[in-house]
Amino acid sequence: MRVFTINDIAIELPDWLEGTAIEEKLASGDYEGHEAHAALQRIKPGMRVLEVGAGLGYVSSICAKLAGPAAVVSIEANPRMVEAAKATLKRNGFEDVLLEHGAVVGNGHHDAMVNFRAGTLFWGGATLPNGVEKEDMVPVPALRIRPLLMEFRPRFVMLDVEGGEADLFKKPWPPFVKFVVLELHPSKYDTSVIKEIVDCMSETGLTYDPVTSRGRTLGFRRVPNA
Repeated sequence: MRVFTINDIAIELPDWLEGTAIEEKLASGDYEGHEAHAALQRIKPGMRVLEVGAGLGYVSSICAKLAGPAAVVSIEANPRMVEAAKATLKRNGFEDVLLEHGAVVGNGHHDAMVNFRAGTLFWGGATLPNGVEKEDMVPVPALRIRPLLMEFRPRFVMLDVEGGEADLFKKPWPPFVKFVVLELHPSKYDTSVIKEIVDCMSETGLTYDPVTSRGRTLGFRRVPNA
């Protein structure tokens, strides 16, 4: 196991990811740079944070450092990554972050579980539509977006769900959400989905945030008095 340090966060790399593109990004300091930048720009002490897609626990740790560990909830669908994220959080003293195993799904999903395909690298993981089967799929708990938001009432939401965002912006989000940052995956859907995301955020009272937007990372912030 190797340990890398970015933004004063020590990140544990599992043995099975050594020699991969993820190790290269960690070594260069580019790993999840856009998400880390967005968190550093907007998260304040005590701000409730929901992170969907914990990965190695790096951005989770940054959120915990900024907001306080008890204010952060992080979700990870890939069962292989849950322990890796826990290890990074523990190494940095952020064991109080609530890390849950599950895949965040749209409100139209009513089953308790959803099939998840991890892929060769964790950033290729994705949920599978009903009726689609793959040899390497595993069932994971399904967490619907609306109940999740209502339970944890985050002010800041970070999403990196490898295309799963296409199902999460069908209706306006609750008014207590003040900031949303997500990574777009345009190779997995057409541009109408991106329009749907932008329209949903507009109806929620959030507008484009140039401070947290970089490349495929799209940020929104609440419009004053919206």
